[in-house]
Amino acid sequence: MFYIIGLGNPGEEYKESRHNTGRMAVDYISEKLKAKNVKVIESKEFMNHSGKAVAKIIKSKKAAQNLIVVYDDIDLPLGTMKISYNRGDGGHNGLASVVKAVKTREFTRIRIGISPATPKGKVKKPDTEKRVLDFILSKFKPTEIEILKKVFKKSSEAIACIVEESREKAMNLYN
Repeated sequence: MFYIIGLGNPGEEYKESRHNTGRMAVDYISEKLKAKNVKVIESKEFMNHSGKAVAKIIKSKKAAQNLIVVYDDIDLPLGTMKISYNRGDGGHNGLASVVKAVKTREFTRIRIGISPATPKGKVKKPDTEKRVLDFILSKFKPTEIEILKKVFKKSSEAIACIVEESREKAMNLYN
């Protein structure tokens, strides 16, 4: 059994905010996942306490190896995603909470880009802590939501590949 959680904040005010990208992605693809060997971890926790929801289900390092965490990444351009395994938290407080709760970094991450980019693909991200906070809590524009839907579809395919074949194959195909 694989477990998947989309990181984000509960409540209508955060529903389409950039920091809720993981939760949005899992909501978007959860119907497709029902036929798979995947259980969605529902979280009522705020981003920085995401580990509480995960810890209720993931009780061992072995179980964590079948955990897939989907979340926003300010260092990736909008419209992109990256799959990784056994990495650090990259300064993402929600992911840090998960790592602390499950006591291991040995789980799969699907990072979804939320930042605008230059025509050459260089990320344009805010330069101060306050601007970063304002940015990640801002809502996506309708045109950005359409871009995200394509990434959500791709992440759904990547999750299916992880579950049906292997994480390594998914990383080779989708990174």
